[in-house]
Amino acid sequence: MTLYQELHNPALVQAVAHPLRARMLSILQDREASPKELAAEFGIPLANVAYHIQVLRKLKLIKLVKKTPRRGAVEHHYRADFGAHIDNEAWSATPDVVKRSMVGGVLGEIGHDANDAAAIGGFDHEEAVLTRSKYVLDQHAWSELSGMITDVLDRADELQKEADKRLRANDHDGERRAGLVMMLFESMPSVPGADAAKMPASRASGRRKASRARAAV
Repeated sequence: MTLYQELHNPALVQAVAHPLRARMLSILQDREASPKELAAEFGIPLANVAYHIQVLRKLKLIKLVKKTPRRGAVEHHYRADFGAHIDNEAWSATPDVVKRSMVGGVLGEIGHDANDAAAIGGFDHEEAVLTRSKYVLDQHAWSELSGMITDVLDRADELQKEADKRLRANDHDGERRAGLVMMLFESMPSVPGADAAKMPASRASGRRKASRARAAV
């Protein structure tokens, strides 16, 4: 089970903002892998992956979990020790170019996860949820909605801890891998002017599922 830690230091935020490191961290939250395996998966030189692995290790975001002898050498396997989400103060102090890089990386991973899930029927369960809504809010409503999303994510972390105890006690019988994505962002108005506030929010029909990202890596 991967725990989550907040990143408070803008310099640390910038260190994990590299798209390749963000992708590595996402993969290593799900499974262990060696630099050689990641290099083959990404189609890039092993030396590049090894460098970024060392950066993540120094940040204490991944840890060495296994050493495997391979033809006179030793292959090191890593796994994420912590997922990471960024607190508001650190995010505010992060340069815009870094923010955009991080957002782009996270959105890319969300796209991969959602498409992979769709391909195997991950949205077919009757309790799965897939929605897309647009609202016109003032600052008070925006702040309240943001707080509600944070509460849902905090409760989701608690549910995972509770489920982990039950699964270990039941030899993982009934285990279900779930993805959760929640986003709140400023959007371009589809209908300009005050009349937009009179229009109902659009919402995808039916209940379906999602993938996971806080202001998160």
